[in-house]
Amino acid sequence: MTSLDDLPLRANLRGQIPYGAPQLHVPVALNVNENTHPIPPKVAADIAEALAAAILTVNRYPDREFTQLRDDLAGYLGHGLTRDNIWAANGSNEVLQQVLQAFGGPGRSLLGFAPTYSMYSILASGTDTRWIAGGRDADYELSPETAARWVRETSPDIVFLCSPNNPTGTPLSLATIEAVYDATDGIVVVDEAYAEFAPAGTESALSLLRGRERLLVSRTMSKAFAFAGVRLGYLAADPAVTDALRLVRLPYHLSALTQAAAVAALAHTGEMLAMVDDIRVQRDRLVTELRALGFSPLRSGSNFVLFGGVTDPHATFEALLAEGILIRDVGIPGHLRVSAGTEAETSAFLTAIARLRPAAE
Repeated sequence: MTSLDDLPLRANLRGQIPYGAPQLHVPVALNVNENTHPIPPKVAADIAEALAAAILTVNRYPDREFTQLRDDLAGYLGHGLTRDNIWAANGSNEVLQQVLQAFGGPGRSLLGFAPTYSMYSILASGTDTRWIAGGRDADYELSPETAARWVRETSPDIVFLCSPNNPTGTPLSLATIEAVYDATDGIVVVDEAYAEFAPAGTESALSLLRGRERLLVSRTMSKAFAFAGVRLGYLAADPAVTDALRLVRLPYHLSALTQAAAVAALAHTGEMLAMVDDIRVQRDRLVTELRALGFSPLRSGSNFVLFGGVTDPHATFEALLAEGILIRDVGIPGHLRVSAGTEAETSAFLTAIARLRPAAE
């Protein structure tokens, strides 16, 4: 049987492992930071109606410039943005891949701050961009001084800042973003996939866009909008950046159905985001109750919690899985990550981890 080793694979892809979290059918799945709250029935009905209308025209190519969607995304983000500032693709991963296709590549480098979203290094490999893993401060925080020092010492062409950071959940200050931007002449991407879960009043990196033509802010509809299965990511940036991304996008890369579903969902932003408050409550509950059990949860601005104090993460993971509860072993020694679920799902996890606590010590 032919294996990867028998194929003329690019040298920098040899030995790589594809990205992927376990997709298991369990009663309580809290491992991939999905929004566990279903879309409200009335909103789902309106989206279905929009899809039914769109499918009558799928014999024709979709709007290549997804104009209505860009208008609606700009309206949602605010900050004086217009369609010219907006780009979208099939999930924020594709958006980030296009950024690397346009600004990375052979002879260029990407700096991220480990531990961070594991797809960053995979995207770097896929575009033949050299990956640089910068360090973090205590408790996986990232200060302006530490971030700027890494930029000055490594001179990357692109910097990815995850805000809040995945898998640690730790927030990122605007001061750190400004320090990184000022320290480089390259592209700075702030990945705000979980921005909607931040505490009320938290300022987005969108507030820094004006006058910073090399700053890009990436978002997704997968998390707060409960649209993970639709695959719609987007970014806001200077119009020159969106022009650059047009050079590398595939023709008609956003299907008519994706566009129709996203536009319909954005028309119901209030209802779609109503579940965010409940998710925040469950996240904060996880932090409080895990701490009371003797674990060491990190502060989180996302819809998940990374907690330390786990002597054998793999054994604890397996013990929870045996009870039908799937969380995530992200490979950080002594830590596990759990997504904030519904109240019932969160309760099931907390009850189980409390019972298993002796094995986790």
